[in-house]
Amino acid sequence: MIVFDLKCGNDHVFEAWFGSSSAFADQQQRGLVRCPLCDNPDVEKAPMAARVSAKGNQSSARSEVSVARPEESFSPEGVKAFLAKVADAQKKMLAKSTWVGRDFDTKARAMDAGDIDPVAIHGEVSTRQAEALIEDGIAVLPLPMPIIPPEKQN
Repeated sequence: MIVFDLKCGNDHVFEAWFGSSSAFADQQQRGLVRCPLCDNPDVEKAPMAARVSAKGNQSSARSEVSVARPEESFSPEGVKAFLAKVADAQKKMLAKSTWVGRDFDTKARAMDAGDIDPVAIHGEVSTRQAEALIEDGIAVLPLPMPIIPPEKQN
């Protein structure tokens, strides 16, 4: 598995997982990689932070080099504003997507195989199903904010 930071033509940056670099290139060429915020298919790899391995006498876990952010970004007001932006972006994305419920795995695989036209969908899968989709090079990502399935809404 490999994770890429991607950037669309509207300068939205997002993260996506792929089975390999060639899986990304294949899906990009077929127009299957789209911005989750604006549905723009003009998506390229964005510059990513370097990964630095720990010294041999330290934990073998990797650590990422990160850029310091202003402390006010982590204030309660900053966090609340950030979460509101994430929720708003998800709401806009879901408005352009179709709820498929537990059929997500089946629909995603059918789109990947070319059996049905690729469209934006959202639904439910188990962790194992999501891992299997990613292992097979099918681009999926979890929704950042929880949603209530339509059939469970009042």
